[in-house]
Amino acid sequence: MSRIDAADLAQRLGQQAEAVCQTYLSNGRRQGNYWQVGDVRNTAGRSMFVRLTGPASGKGAAGKWQDPSEGSHGDLLDVIRQSLGLSDFADVLEEARRFLSLPQLEPVANTPTPKLAPAPSGSSEAVRRLLSLSSPLKGSLAATYLRARGITDLRDTGALKFHPNCYYRGQGEDQTETWPAMIAAVTDLEGKVTGAHRTWLARDGGSKAPVDTQRKAMGDLLGHAARFGVAKEVMAAGEGIETVLSLRQALPKMPMVAALSAGHLAAFLFPAHLRRLYIVRDNDQAGDGARDSLVARAHEVGIEAITLSPMSGDFNDDLTTRGLDAIRAHIRVQLAPEDVSRFMTQDQLTRQSG
Repeated sequence: MSRIDAADLAQRLGQQAEAVCQTYLSNGRRQGNYWQVGDVRNTAGRSMFVRLTGPASGKGAAGKWQDPSEGSHGDLLDVIRQSLGLSDFADVLEEARRFLSLPQLEPVANTPTPKLAPAPSGSSEAVRRLLSLSSPLKGSLAATYLRARGITDLRDTGALKFHPNCYYRGQGEDQTETWPAMIAAVTDLEGKVTGAHRTWLARDGGSKAPVDTQRKAMGDLLGHAARFGVAKEVMAAGEGIETVLSLRQALPKMPMVAALSAGHLAAFLFPAHLRRLYIVRDNDQAGDGARDSLVARAHEVGIEAITLSPMSGDFNDDLTTRGLDAIRAHIRVQLAPEDVSRFMTQDQLTRQSG
């Protein structure tokens, strides 16, 4: 079946968007012109929104959906695939035709089942497919990996997913391997997915994979980030996912972003209502450069910039070697006084004063 056939099926499904949602997203319900449900796998909740009305194609088309908590979006073919757990795109198309009461295509003898054409490496379509084929972080090897790094509080980590067999090819190598991977969705200020970041993991999840390049990004990262929590007037920004989540163990209520490199941190775009930015510094030359650049840019637009410095190389080093209580005590004196009570829990404050 051709790409045109798939696009036509997506449009036909969009014309019956509410019926599709009632069938494949039965744990949700209609809210105005949207269907609201937990996620594309039909989990109960209110994070994902599906448009029930709109044009047949293009911006705002009926059947288009978005899940800001996971940084994902797609059409009703994606809904069918993920809600039913289908791995072969031909099966997705077959199920769509069945739902629409269209005749099934007869397979040609000795002809392989048609497969989805490969997406160009690093393209927006490749990013979309990677995220759509990834599963939630909870209970996965990626969560095991984070626990091994001392990161156990995973609230507001919908940007992170897990892929059990993520392709890896080293620089200059011809053969492709597959390894488990932690996948991070990179989004812009409006929540649109612009890229993805992969951290390849050992097969038991206890560490990173034994490959030369353990992290790679794809798509458009400049100015964007992996986001944890919804940024308002106060937030924190750092480089690595593990570094930012380590600090977030001590400040679980503070929205944070991981820009994924020093260069991207320096170019991070500020949310419109931001008034105070905490810069999560890595203790190296690149980290100092990113901090200096970000401080200067923040001051130019009237944003207060405060640096949070680790005791050792970065906050994950602090967490794994010195412990969470040490981090809490260390950063408390670096926070603005009004943010201590706002972002540190009363239990934390009581223990530190005791």
